[in-house]
Amino acid sequence: MGISYKDSGVDIDAGNKAVELMKKEVESTFTPEVISNSGGFGGLYKPNLKAFKEPVLVSGTDGVGTKLKLVFKLDIHDTIGIDLVAMSVNDILVQGARPLFFLDYLATGHIDPEKVAEIVKGIAAGCRESGAALLGGETAEMAGFYNTGEYDLAGFALGITDQSRLITGENIEAGDKLIGLASSGVHSNGFTLARKALFEIAGYSYKEKIASLDQELGLELLKPTKIYVQTILSLLDKFNLKGMAHITGGGVLENLPRILPDNLKAVINKDSWQIPEIFKVIQEAGSIAEQEMFRTFNMGIGFILVVDSSEKPAIINLLEELDEEYHLIGEVIEDEKSSLEFV
Repeated sequence: MGISYKDSGVDIDAGNKAVELMKKEVESTFTPEVISNSGGFGGLYKPNLKAFKEPVLVSGTDGVGTKLKLVFKLDIHDTIGIDLVAMSVNDILVQGARPLFFLDYLATGHIDPEKVAEIVKGIAAGCRESGAALLGGETAEMAGFYNTGEYDLAGFALGITDQSRLITGENIEAGDKLIGLASSGVHSNGFTLARKALFEIAGYSYKEKIASLDQELGLELLKPTKIYVQTILSLLDKFNLKGMAHITGGGVLENLPRILPDNLKAVINKDSWQIPEIFKVIQEAGSIAEQEMFRTFNMGIGFILVVDSSEKPAIINLLEELDEEYHLIGEVIEDEKSSLEFV
């Protein structure tokens, strides 16, 4: 009779079951712009362009890095999808784009329909929170390519704004103020360093109970990346934000200077916010230098706004109304030598 595709490691029936299990979660993200196309090879989306004079599409793509190693160890799969969405939608948000839709790619050695459904449940949750339709995706079964029980994820976001409202940072000037929005934790960056410090050097377990943390170490690290979409869109409706930075890999040190014009420097007061305990635990576990911590992790600040000093009070009032945790972390000054300084 010969061998079948299933005999070689690819189970088409399992893939079909996974699609069926995730169907309701996916459909829960659909916005009025989504055109139903059951069985089609591409997602259909009809954007409402009436609100734009010169619509500009803004795209972003990212993954979740080695945070997946933590997911595999804890066998908790329903939140990593939130991280996946957050990493891309927060990026396109920096330029003032409203997310329209999201696509995902999941690759694994063997499809476990229930596990795939859990992963997509998290992706759908992130899409609902950011207002993006989960328009399509791919689940690839690659027998012999991944270790048993492991998988990889990638995400792709598309957003829109008007060309006149694109936020590029070019209007930032000396005297502008920096407002930092709090992170939810480690987010999805620096996990290679965090895992080495915590689990290899310090020898902690994933279920370690550390006095300064509110929950087991593994669960603290697993907290999903915060999605800032609704807060930022509310601000954009009322204010002229001059610049924004999503604090991902590279931390504040690498990300904030990317939006500053030449001859300007961001001066940040490190004492203006309380660094979350998890970062202190990581730093102590690996005896990591402070400079290395700030260029690897978000250190409690997940998103930074550059605002005109005259608008700062009103922006703060709205952040408080939205119950968004924020910190006044510094200002922009003239400087030809460097683009960022901690004081």
